[in-house]
Amino acid sequence: MGELSTLHAISPSDGRYADDLAVLRPFFSEAALMRYRVRIELQYFIALTKTVAKLSKAEARFLQDITVTDRQLEQIKTIEQATRHDVKAIEYYLKNQLAKTSLKNRLELIHFGLTSEDINNLAYSLMLRDSLKQVYLPALKNLIYQLKKAARHNASLALLSLTHGQAATPTTLGKELNVFVLRLQRQYDQLRQIKQFGKFSGATGNWAALHVAYPKINWLKFSKKFVQSLGLEFNPVTTQIESHDRLVETYHIISLINSIIKDLDQDMWLYMARGLFVQQHITGEIGSSTMPHKINPIFFENSEGNAGVANALLNHLAEKLPISRLQRDLTDSTVLRNQGVAVAHSLLAVRNTIKALTRVEPNKPAIQHELNQHWEVLAEPIQTVMRQLGKTTPYEQLKRLTKGQQLDKMTLHMFIDQLDIPTVTKQNLKKLTPANYSGLSKQLAKL
Repeated sequence: MGELSTLHAISPSDGRYADDLAVLRPFFSEAALMRYRVRIELQYFIALTKTVAKLSKAEARFLQDITVTDRQLEQIKTIEQATRHDVKAIEYYLKNQLAKTSLKNRLELIHFGLTSEDINNLAYSLMLRDSLKQVYLPALKNLIYQLKKAARHNASLALLSLTHGQAATPTTLGKELNVFVLRLQRQYDQLRQIKQFGKFSGATGNWAALHVAYPKINWLKFSKKFVQSLGLEFNPVTTQIESHDRLVETYHIISLINSIIKDLDQDMWLYMARGLFVQQHITGEIGSSTMPHKINPIFFENSEGNAGVANALLNHLAEKLPISRLQRDLTDSTVLRNQGVAVAHSLLAVRNTIKALTRVEPNKPAIQHELNQHWEVLAEPIQTVMRQLGKTTPYEQLKRLTKGQQLDKMTLHMFIDQLDIPTVTKQNLKKLTPANYSGLSKQLAKL
């Protein structure tokens, strides 16, 4: 049934791409959410019991070692069917589990003075943090590494640029790939350093019930210590819900990464459409159901599509989550459940671009041939040198010769020969070719 169920999944992330995304289930599945909630409830129970009652080392160790099996998760869901409240179901489950232990007289300290959001905001922050650290960031780091390796390898491979789709000053393939290396590296660094917020302050963020019950406890200090013990940054002033601003900042970074990847995918697609890359022929694979010759750039296309789906979700998450009517409404609840879907499609984008890069090689003869068809791109250095020498109307002269024209070597050299400039300058200009006129591209490819 487990294997067959993927055929009936509504979401591709649990269906067609289930095997690729199984690595995210420990962070974003319903089971994962429940386990994170249980962990937080137990950690709070330990911290509070140590503060207001007694907790032996053995009891603390027992609580720390509690794990939740799939069968026990089903028990929690059964309780939820009756309560119609997912967090309260966890509280009742834990009380049932501990009722026959030495902790039976302290059970009411479970979920003491809290609102569901105190558990949920911490859970969702931890889920996102852990998934990025353990899965997404390593995948992104691998993509950056693959691009950097390709950039270094092709640092000197001259390539015709197209600006506005028209032939322009040549570059090198390595330099163009390194543009994406540095763009992605900047966002990787920001994403790795970002720290999620956490609130832990009761029904409307004022510790009201907790203060009434234990007025001598410094609840701000207690809560800050507890939130920080989970590896989160404490947010002391909130409504009932944590503002989600730090989540949104994270979504924006991932969204930008997806846009950068989409830009790369489209550039590679266009290079391949120009015949500048050769795709590997994989035995058994079919490019078209009717055209046998086809080898399609499916992984670049798949990546681009998944980046788009991810950004649609991320943008909605970022737009919706910072807004909540007065002290609380529940619109964030159903939306937050989709952050895992957004990360899943983002991960697919990263992984498919990596796959795509491993399947292509530069078509050096085609790249050289294309360059040789466009000697007009040397109009730029020629008119620039003429201007350096103080000649009048150099731009206009080159414009008359080249605008809208595709020049060859002979025509351009004939033009150079008739110029009123020093012979040595003519010789130097005639040494220029579309293949060697790429400025600092080789150096830039290695930055």
